[in-house]
Amino acid sequence: MALECMVKSGVLFWLMTLGFSFSALHNTSSKYTPVAESMEQGKLQGEKYMPSYVHPNLYFDLTEVKQLTKKAGSTHGHIFRIIQNAVSTMLENPTLYLPPMSHEDFGKKWNEIYGNNLPPLALYCLLKPEDTAASQFLIKYMDRMSEYPDWMVSTAPHDEVPMAHSLTGFATAYDFIYTYLDTQRRVRYLKKIRAVTEELCDLSKHRGWGRQFLQNHQTTNILAILTGAIVTGEHKDPESMIWKQIAVNYMEKTMFLLNHIVDGSLDEGVAYGSYTAKSITQYVFLALRHFDIDNRRNNWLRAHFMFYYATVLPGFQRTVGIADSNYNWFYGPESQLVFLDAFVLRNGSGNWLAQQIRKHRPKDGPMVASVAQGWATLHTEFIWYDAELSPKPPPHFGKANMHIFSNWGVVTYGAGLPYAQDNTFVSFKSGKLGGRAVYDIVHAKPYSWVEGWSNFNPGHEHPDQNSFTFAPNGQVFVAEALYGPKYSYLNNVLVFAPSPTSQCNKPWEGQLGECSKWLRWGEKEEGDSSGEVISASSHEDTLFVSGEAVSAYSSAMKLKSVYRALVLLNSQTLMVLDHVEKQEQSPVTSFSAFFHNLDIDLRYVPHISLDRYSGTLMDVWDAHYKMFWLDSQGASPVPRIQEVEQVAEFKKRWTQFINVTFSMDSSVSRVVYLMHGPFVKVSDCRFIDNGKNGVRVSVTLNGTETTVSIATDYKDIGARHSYLGFAGFAKAESKGRIVHFGQGIQTLPSQEKRESTFDLRFVFSVITVWILCFAFVFSSVKRKFNVSFSKLIRLILISLLFFWVLELLVMSHSCGEVLCGVTWQDLSVSDEVVTRTSMPDHTPDPLPFIVMTSLPGSGAEILQHLFDNSSDFVYLRIPSPYLHVPETNFVLDSLVDACEWSRADAQSRKFLAIQGWFHSMMHSIRMHLQNIQLYKSNLETGSKVSSAQGSSKKSRKLLTEPRATMKRRPADRDVEYIKALRQHLVTYPNACPVLNLRSGSWSLKLPFIHEVIGCSLRSIQVVRDPRAWIYLMLYNGNPSLYTRINIKKHLLNIVNQSSMEAGQGCTRFDPAFQPLQRISGQPDASPVLLLAHLWLAYTSASLRASMDLPPHTYLRVKFEDVVLFPEETAGRIHEFLGIPIAPAAINQLTFATSTNLYHLAYEGDISPAKVNMWRENMASDEIKLIEDICWPVMESLGYQRHAVMHH
Repeated sequence: MALECMVKSGVLFWLMTLGFSFSALHNTSSKYTPVAESMEQGKLQGEKYMPSYVHPNLYFDLTEVKQLTKKAGSTHGHIFRIIQNAVSTMLENPTLYLPPMSHEDFGKKWNEIYGNNLPPLALYCLLKPEDTAASQFLIKYMDRMSEYPDWMVSTAPHDEVPMAHSLTGFATAYDFIYTYLDTQRRVRYLKKIRAVTEELCDLSKHRGWGRQFLQNHQTTNILAILTGAIVTGEHKDPESMIWKQIAVNYMEKTMFLLNHIVDGSLDEGVAYGSYTAKSITQYVFLALRHFDIDNRRNNWLRAHFMFYYATVLPGFQRTVGIADSNYNWFYGPESQLVFLDAFVLRNGSGNWLAQQIRKHRPKDGPMVASVAQGWATLHTEFIWYDAELSPKPPPHFGKANMHIFSNWGVVTYGAGLPYAQDNTFVSFKSGKLGGRAVYDIVHAKPYSWVEGWSNFNPGHEHPDQNSFTFAPNGQVFVAEALYGPKYSYLNNVLVFAPSPTSQCNKPWEGQLGECSKWLRWGEKEEGDSSGEVISASSHEDTLFVSGEAVSAYSSAMKLKSVYRALVLLNSQTLMVLDHVEKQEQSPVTSFSAFFHNLDIDLRYVPHISLDRYSGTLMDVWDAHYKMFWLDSQGASPVPRIQEVEQVAEFKKRWTQFINVTFSMDSSVSRVVYLMHGPFVKVSDCRFIDNGKNGVRVSVTLNGTETTVSIATDYKDIGARHSYLGFAGFAKAESKGRIVHFGQGIQTLPSQEKRESTFDLRFVFSVITVWILCFAFVFSSVKRKFNVSFSKLIRLILISLLFFWVLELLVMSHSCGEVLCGVTWQDLSVSDEVVTRTSMPDHTPDPLPFIVMTSLPGSGAEILQHLFDNSSDFVYLRIPSPYLHVPETNFVLDSLVDACEWSRADAQSRKFLAIQGWFHSMMHSIRMHLQNIQLYKSNLETGSKVSSAQGSSKKSRKLLTEPRATMKRRPADRDVEYIKALRQHLVTYPNACPVLNLRSGSWSLKLPFIHEVIGCSLRSIQVVRDPRAWIYLMLYNGNPSLYTRINIKKHLLNIVNQSSMEAGQGCTRFDPAFQPLQRISGQPDASPVLLLAHLWLAYTSASLRASMDLPPHTYLRVKFEDVVLFPEETAGRIHEFLGIPIAPAAINQLTFATSTNLYHLAYEGDISPAKVNMWRENMASDEIKLIEDICWPVMESLGYQRHAVMHH
C-alpha cells in the first residue's frame, strides 16, 4: 500500500509518454508541432501553432461555457454577483489591484494578490464578453505580468509561494480567455507560463517544500506546477509530461498521507488549513478530470467538512485560532465546502455551511477577508457548485454538540450555531506535534520515502498543548493570540521556573520548540513533543475535557504531570483545574498561567471576587464577564494584566493577557480558575477535598451548590473508580442531579418526596414519649384533684392532638417537607443515562471483566484497536501460544461446537479447571501472566508452542512495511507479547481484562461464564452478515478459507457431539444445530448450503444463550457497524462497559477500519468499501440461497435482503 501512489503516478507517466509518442508519429508536420520548437526558432507562423479549440480545458471545455453562462444568470447567480462585484471593485481601484508597471514595485512586497485575483476576473470576462472595460483591464493585467522578468518577491528570495500564486492564477486565466486572445498574446503568455513552470519544477528539487508534505507551501507550489503543465501540455510541449508526472507523484503521496488523518484536520490550523485545502481540492478535481485518478473516497476528504463546521464559533464569522491563524479562514472556505458537497458528501451540508458563512461575512473590522485572498477561490466555487443539492444543515444542528478531532488533538463544543445568548463555545487543544498520524509516521518510519521530520514542516504550530478558549454567549472571553512568534506565554498554557534549559524569558521556560518565529521541531526532544486529550464527554449543557501535556515540556524540569481539566457547568460557567506534579529532584518552584483576550480590554485593575479571590473583569456593554482563581490552600495571587504587540503576517497584532503565578511548595500543586458570563451569580467557591487521587471543589451558582469531583490519578482506572464511584474522570453533583461525565446524568429525587415508607423509629419514639407523659400526668392529677376519669381522658386527648399538630407544623417548617419521615424511592434517569445497571446509589458497580465472542471470520479482532494502548484495558487473545483455556475431558472446537454450558453446570462444579482459570484471570491477571513459563527460542518450545496462532497477529503496526531486519521468529514474537502484557500490568495494575475468546464455541457457554465471573462480566458478541462471512470463507483466497481450515472436519465434530454423553463434556446439544446435522450428511450438499446452515445454527444458538444473561451484561455488535460507523459503535461499546472512551481509542479504531492499512487474518485490507464485496462478487443464486436459509435471524439482526436493497 505504501507504494500505491508511486505506482499510480508511474503508470500515468508511462501512458502520457506513450500518448505523446503516438501523437508525434501521426502529426509530425501538422498544426500540432510543439510550440516550444517554434519559440526556440523565434518564429510565429500564425494560428498554425495556436489552435483556437484547445482551451478552455483546465476546469471545463468550450461546450460547457454556454451552460456556465446560463447558470450565471440563474442557479449560480448568487456566486456570480459576488464575482461581478469583485471585478467592479478592481476596476474602481486599479492602483491597488492592477499589477504595477515597474517590476521593482511588483517584487518589493508580498504579491500573491495579483495571481489570486486573475482567475475570477478571467471567468467574469469569459461569461460576460460584452463588458469591454473588464476585458481591457484583464489584458492590461496579463500584459504587465507577462512582461516582468520574474514573479519573485525580492524581500523573500527563497520563498517561491508568491511565484506559485502568480503561475496558478496566470495559467488559469490564460486557459479561460484563450479564445479571445490574439496570436501574439497566446504565444507570449504561453512562453511565460512555460518558463515559470520549468523554473518552479527545477526549484522543487532543492527547496524544503519539495520534500515536506502536508504543508501549505508544498501543495501551493506543486499545484502551480501541475496547472502550468496541463496548460502547456495542450500545445504538445514535451517537457509538460515530465512536469505532470512530478506534480502527480508529489500530490498522490500527499493524498496517501492524508488518508491517515481520519478526522479531516490539518495541524497548521483552520486558517492555513484552508490554504492547503484550497490546493488539495483543486488537485483532486484536476486529477480526476485529466488523469482519471479518483481520490474522492479519501478518508481525510470525507471528514474534512467537520474541520470547517466544528471550528466556527457562534455567528459563523470567527474560527478557533489554533496555530498560526487569522480570525478565520485565509482561503474560502466556500469553495472547499461546495467541492465537498458536489464530489464527496452529496447531502447539502457543504452548500448550507458555505451559505451561512457567506451570509454572515463581516463587512469591516479584523475579520474581513484579505484583499489578496478574499476572491481567490470564487472561480472554483462557481464551477463546482451543484445547485441540485439543496442546502441542508448537518444532523443535530441547533443544539450545542461536542466534536473530537482525534488526530489533531482538539475538542470543540458549541460550534456551528447562531450568535445568541446561551450559545457558548469552548475549545481545548492537547495533541501530538504534526498531528497523531504524522507523529506516528515520523517515529515508526514505516515508509522508505519518509525520512522523519525532514519530510514535514510543523513550523506554523504553537507551543499550545492544554490550551483552551471560552466564549460564553458567543462573546470571546479567553482567546488565542493568533499568528505570531512561538512563545508559550502567547498561548493559554503554563510556564515554569526556574528551568535549567530556559532559552528565552529566563528563568522561565514554557513548552518545547518555543523562542523563535517558527516552532522548532528538528531537535530530538522537540521532535518528541506531544500532548494528549485524556477524556472528552458532553451531556446536555455540560462538558468535561482534560489533557496531559507533560511531554511538551523539557525533561530537565523533571515534571511528572501537567494535567488540565475543563468542566463546563452550564452555558455561563467554566471551571478549569490545573494539576501539576513534579519529581523530588525537580528544580521548579513556581508556575504561571496565562489567559489571553483580543477583542475587548480587560480592566487593568485586578478584580476581587467573593471578597477574597483575585481575578479580572471584562465589561461588554455593562455585561460583566469575570474570572478568579484559588489554589488548594486557598491562596489567590494578584495577577499582572499585560499586553504585547507582535509582528505577524507583515503587520502587527495586539493581545492582552493575564499572568498569574503560583508557588510549588510541595510535589503536587492544584489550582482552580472559575470564569463565568453575566447571567450567573457566584456566591461561593472552595476546595472541599484535596486527596491523593483527586479533588473536590464546591461552587455555588445562583444559590445552588454544585460539587465537582475530578480524578487526577487519571491513568489508574481503579483509583478513579474508588474516588468517583464509577470508572470515569469527573462528576458534578448538585441539587436534583449528578452528571457522571462519560456515562450519563442521574436525576435525584426531589425534596418533596423521597421515601414511600414512614420512618418507624421516629413514629415509635413519639408514641412512647406521649404514653409516658400521659401516664405520669394521669396519676398525678387524679391523686391531687380527684378529677373524674372521663374528664381527664378528654383533656388529655385534646392536649395530645394540640401538641401533635404543633409538632408537625414545626417539623414541616424546619425540613421543608410535609412529613420529614416520608421519602420516595423514585429514581428517574434522563434519556442520556446508559442502559446498564442503575447509577451507583450506595455501592458502585465493580470494574468490568470483558469477554468477546464471535464466529471465527466475523472480524471481532478489529476491536483490539478499541482496547490497545490504553491504561484502562489489557487485551488478551485466547487462545494464543502462552494463553489458552486448560484442557478438560471435553475439547473445545476452534471454530464452533454445539454444546451449551449452563449456570447449573457451574453451580454443580463441572469443568473446575476452566472455572479456576477464569477466576485466576479475574482476580489476579498480573499474577496469572507472571506464572507463565516462557521459552527462549523455537528449539526450546518444541511442540508446546504453536507458531500458527501467533502469526495471525497484525496489531497496530498499522503503518509498517515488511523489512528483513524486522523479521522475528514466531516464538520470539509470542514471548515478547507476554512480556509486553506483563509490563503493561506493572504500569497499570488495575487495567480491566479484555478476553477475545476466538472460538465460536464460547458464545454458547456465556451463562456458564457469567455464573463463574459474577456481576462484573460484560460480554460483547460480534456478528456478521452471513453473505459476507460465506464470501470470506469461499472466495477471499486461493485456496479458500473453507478448504484451509477444513470446515467439513469441524462439521463432523458437531455431528459427533450429538451422541456424546453428559460425562464427556457436552451437557446439552443445542437443537439449533440439528438441521445442520442432517444436511451435513448429504453427499451433494454445497459449501454455500453447509455454511449458511452453520451460520444460522451458531447465531440462533448464541442469541438464545444470551437471553439467559442479565441485559446489562450482554451487548451484540455488528461488524458492519464497527467498520462503517466506528466512532458511534465505539461509543456504544464504552457506554455498555461504563468506561468513557478515550479520543486516542476513537482514532485507533477509525484508522483501522477506514484506511486499507490494517489487515484482518484471512481477509486482508479493511475499509468501508470492502464490507460488502459479496454484492459484486457472489452469484445471485448463492445470495438468494443464503437469504432463504438465514432470513429470520438476519432480519432480527437488522440486515436486509439484497434484492430489496436494489429496488
